[in-house]
Amino acid sequence: MNLFYTPDIEGEYYTLSPEESKHCIRVLRFSEGEPVALVDGRGNWYEGVIHRPDAKGCGVKILKKTESYGQRPFRLHLAVAPTKNIDRTEWMLEKCTEIGIDEITLLNTDHSERRVVKEERLEKVIIAAMKQSLKAYLPRLNAMTSFREFITSCTETQKLIAHCHEAEKKRLDEIYQPGKDVVILIGPEGDFSEEEIAEAEKSGFVPVTLGSSRLRTETAGLVACHSVNFMNKI
Repeated sequence: MNLFYTPDIEGEYYTLSPEESKHCIRVLRFSEGEPVALVDGRGNWYEGVIHRPDAKGCGVKILKKTESYGQRPFRLHLAVAPTKNIDRTEWMLEKCTEIGIDEITLLNTDHSERRVVKEERLEKVIIAAMKQSLKAYLPRLNAMTSFREFITSCTETQKLIAHCHEAEKKRLDEIYQPGKDVVILIGPEGDFSEEEIAEAEKSGFVPVTLGSSRLRTETAGLVACHSVNFMNKI
């Protein structure tokens, strides 16, 4: 099944964007009357058929709409410092989207090696992963945010920080309560500073470990994402 992203869809008829139209007609070679599926990134799943096979503006007739398609009973928010090699961050965002994540915030930390990102590029990676994994919800990507600003504005039920410093920490599965909204902080390749960890704990964040191995930033993000989904039996 090929899924098309249609963020502004409404009504019985819809025209795909030029990019989606070209992919549909010239790459996939869809023709009039063929069934298609569309999502708006807000949980709505549409089924329809092509009624105007135009590579510049493909027309679709909507036959069915399903609301809250694949909605989960919890929210997962990952706040992570982007890697120096942006390809690794893109890989992480792609895989986390495929597994299941609701929100991503890029952190500017004391030891960050990358403080500027091209959000438009990352957004495209996330959209492609949403379509590939047949999801109707597009994860929210937040702009680069300072660590200290972020930890004072979180509203999730559970707030966790994963770090590698020698300290008393429990495993993620010993702390996280399935069904609860959760935000997990993942540091840069040089880890969070001791000052950041102390400030996070004062703001209600609980230190956790993701295992005995020392993980790269993108691996830690993926492990955290998969672990929360697994514990929620998703």
